Amino acid sequence: MTLHLRKLCVGVESVEQLQDYQARRLKRGETLRHDTRMMPKRRDEILEGGSLYWVIKGLIQVRQPILDITQESDAEGRGFARLHLAPDLVRVAPRGHRPFQGWRYLAAADAPADLAAAGAGADDLPPVLEAELRALGIL
Repeated sequence: MTLHLRKLCVGVESVEQLQDYQARRLKRGETLRHDTRMMPKRRDEILEGGSLYWVIKGLIQVRQPILDITQESDAEGRGFARLHLAPDLVRVAPRGHRPFQGWRYLAAADAPADLAAAGAGADDLPPVLEAELRALGIL
C-alpha cells in the first residue's frame, strides 16, 4: 500500500516560488532532494509510489513524487534521511493544514486529489479561496 509524507515548505510563499527554486537547482546540475533528521520507518511503503505533499502558507497545495530515500551523514557524523525527489510538481486540491514540526505520514486514502482529477476551473482560483469552496462542498 502506498504511503505519502507531508512537510511544511518553510520560507516558500507559493507553488510558483517552489518551482522557480527547484528549476534553478536543476539548471546548476543539482538533484532535487530534501534532507530531514529522521528516517521514515515505513520507507518501503513510501517507495511504492509515494509523494511528498508540500504545505505552503497553511495549505497542502502540491505534491512531488519521491524517487528514493537514503541514509546519509554530515561532516560531524550525524545521520539524516535524504528524500530524492522527481522534478514533477503536481498541484492538488488545496487543503488547510496546521503547522507542525518535521514530517508526517499521509495515507493514500487521506491525500488530496490532484487538481486535474479534482475538477476543471480550479486553476484560476487563489488556493485559499479554492480550499474554502471545497470545504463548503461548492467545488
